[in-house]
Amino acid sequence: MTREEKNEIVSKLSEKFENSNAIVVADYRGTTHKQLEELRNMATDSQVQVQVAKNSLVNLGLQKAKLDKLDLTQPNIFLTSEDQISACKVADKFATMYKDSFKIKTGVVEKKTATIETIEAFAKLPSRDELLGMLAATWMAPVTNFAIGLDALRKSKEESA
Repeated sequence: MTREEKNEIVSKLSEKFENSNAIVVADYRGTTHKQLEELRNMATDSQVQVQVAKNSLVNLGLQKAKLDKLDLTQPNIFLTSEDQISACKVADKFATMYKDSFKIKTGVVEKKTATIETIEAFAKLPSRDELLGMLAATWMAPVTNFAIGLDALRKSKEESA
């Protein structure tokens, strides 16, 4: 690989890292090609990008993006997303499905180095759409209860008449 190609990769990685609120690093040794395709499909459905890159180039990209350097060893796969939860959810779900071959190592969440526990905690949070649904249900509860009360009042008036 020439220096120009390396510089181009570092530029693309740093741009990706700047626009990401979550970067999950995982060990994928032992994962089959078919399983990796499944991971990529899961990631695409959740708007998560999956990439394999040299650790030295990734650290240069992190440095250029003004993020903390990660202690990267062995081959790694990187999952990035614009929100904090999606990449964590995909990585955690895939790690649960393939415990023997896919292990979460570390990551960056909200521009800070994250531990495995932090990534797992973010994975358990509801997604943005789920939170919006909860909020809508909360806002609709008083209206729903009012409508139920009016209907009960109407029925009691009809029975007494």
